[in-house]
Amino acid sequence: MGANSTAGIRSSKPETRNPEPGTANALLRSYLEHLSNERRLSRHTVENYARDIAALLKLADGTGLKRLEVHHARRFVAQLHARGLDGRSLARMLSAWRGFFNYLVRDHGFLNNPCVGIRAPRAAKRLPHALSPDEANRLMAIEGDDDLAVRDKAVLELFYSSGLRLSELTELAPGNINFGDATVRVTGKGSKTRIVPVGSRALDALRQWLAIRGSIADADPRALFVNPKGQRLSGRVIQLRMKQWAVKLGVNTNVHPHVLRHSFASHILQSSGDLRAVQEMLGHASISTTQVYTHLDFQHLAKAYDAAHPRAKRKS
Repeated sequence: MGANSTAGIRSSKPETRNPEPGTANALLRSYLEHLSNERRLSRHTVENYARDIAALLKLADGTGLKRLEVHHARRFVAQLHARGLDGRSLARMLSAWRGFFNYLVRDHGFLNNPCVGIRAPRAAKRLPHALSPDEANRLMAIEGDDDLAVRDKAVLELFYSSGLRLSELTELAPGNINFGDATVRVTGKGSKTRIVPVGSRALDALRQWLAIRGSIADADPRALFVNPKGQRLSGRVIQLRMKQWAVKLGVNTNVHPHVLRHSFASHILQSSGDLRAVQEMLGHASISTTQVYTHLDFQHLAKAYDAAHPRAKRKS
């Protein structure tokens, strides 16, 4: 669930502090607890569900949840589309709404799901921008021995070395880095764990950071990257610092964590042609998802997969 999901919508996070039983806010709070405690989704994912469903509650203001029907949901989607939300954001939002109503039908006596069968407008496919190898090298050329420069260099090197998602990197603990095997253990979407290689330069940057991190008072032992107060480094701070370094180092493009993830995938695929390896390192369940991170057409990717993967070959 992307950061652009609330374009055109003011903050609509509901007040869930001791809401009246049976109210929309109480039902939402119960659902979020279900996602967190029973489905064990990450905090970041639960927050995104909360934001998307809060948008539904705001749109349905004055209409009880049990009274919502398909025509209401269609009108809500049309309103959001008119405010500038694209097809991808609306599809994700509809998915959150459907999941919420499925829960209400199953556990709270609701009779129908008004979002079933509704499709979001088709989203235009856009390839993420990838840095050139020269731009990536320039971005990694952070100099200085102050704490923030050493930390930020380790963050950028690890992003580019291993193609991590922002949420994956912020949740890392020091013990997730295995210097002996040159790998990092990552917990990705759906709480799935994968092991990803880490390059030598990233390992060197991490060693330098860990040497400094140990001197930060009250550093959270569960967080690999922390701020000067010892608290886990937030994704927002990482995004801001990355943009600042890009300007300072003369990288004239919009640099953010996903750009480094896409650059990692593109550069690995261009040099190795190993689609399956890129899929595994990115943590994609489907090979078609990996296609978004490449500049090759899907037919070529499918042929490469069929030729490379033993279980993709048909028996003669």
